[in-house]
Amino acid sequence: MAKNRSLYNALAVYASQAVNSTGSGSHYHLKRVQSYGWSDEIARTDVLQLGELSRVGSIVTSPPTVSFDLSYILTDGEVERALGFYVQNPNSLSQANFASGHAVTSSGINLYVVEASEGIDINNETSLSGKAVLGIGNCFLNNYSLEAAVGSFPTVSVSFDAANINGDLYYHQGAVTGTNSPAVDLVNGQALAQNTGVRLPLPTTGTGPIALRPGDISITWGNLTGTASGLASPMHNLNGTDGIRVQNLSLSLPLSRTPIEQLGSRFPFARPVDFPVTATLSVSAIANEQVKRNLAAYLDDTSTNDITININQPNGAAAMIYTLKGCQFDSESSSVDIGSNRTVDLTFSAQLGAPNTTNKGVFVSGSSSNAVFS
Repeated sequence: MAKNRSLYNALAVYASQAVNSTGSGSHYHLKRVQSYGWSDEIARTDVLQLGELSRVGSIVTSPPTVSFDLSYILTDGEVERALGFYVQNPNSLSQANFASGHAVTSSGINLYVVEASEGIDINNETSLSGKAVLGIGNCFLNNYSLEAAVGSFPTVSVSFDAANINGDLYYHQGAVTGTNSPAVDLVNGQALAQNTGVRLPLPTTGTGPIALRPGDISITWGNLTGTASGLASPMHNLNGTDGIRVQNLSLSLPLSRTPIEQLGSRFPFARPVDFPVTATLSVSAIANEQVKRNLAAYLDDTSTNDITININQPNGAAAMIYTLKGCQFDSESSSVDIGSNRTVDLTFSAQLGAPNTTNKGVFVSGSSSNAVFS
């Protein structure tokens, strides 16, 4: 049936475990999604010759550019694990860098957007048969950012570079139940061979916290306290009743990639991460007590600190914990005008270590212990 418009209640977004995944247990319905967007572009090179003003033809000599952006409300770490990040299980003592799963070269993952009929809540549907499916193939994550502010839910934004995109229908035809995969063979550019359709689980509202609140967020500054001496640290007290009043924070983890092409391949055969990778924590706050500091005295300081962002559930139990290990203070700026509170903006950074490095980088734990894929 033709639709007059497309609304958010009819849409569900999925992530695959691997680029060649086909079973429903190898796909995860991403919960608390707020928005998504995609684009594709084909670059062509004109063929000209003497004797004609216009081109003889226009040939595709470079792979297409496909991108996908997604934002969702932060909950308990399930979505992060589904997207390939390492989120420490609350019942495990093992540790690895948050982005370690994206530091290795692979063929990426696939993302799917399923759309129901107009006016239908897709999370209450009992079948996906006949529904429109948008598939984005060979997706490589290039950015993860967490935003938290007074009066707003903590929200995550992620961006992907991809190789292909297709539109299809979800159908039921015996052994080929599902939808066609958008993944391609990165060498010959042909559709990835599969013996069955891609089967997706029914979307649901999801379990775990409904959302996390700004009033349940706290920051532990490590050695960067208001009374620290001999350390390169801000000229404002960070802790205690006289500490700064944080209004918003932004944690950015860019994973820029350089496509590696070769003769004989229609697509980049690899998109490795460009190292070093620097994670940045930016904080904006209402300034309070200024402390004794002398910037010139700290120019030789090479010490590092651990900064931890604790986000609790409404019942007080930990929901998400982000720790920047080997972090250093980078910049500080303050301003004031008539009628406003004086504010201070602070920036800190930490570089990601190797997957087996546990004293440098970004480390994350989440309250969910559910298996994302089965």
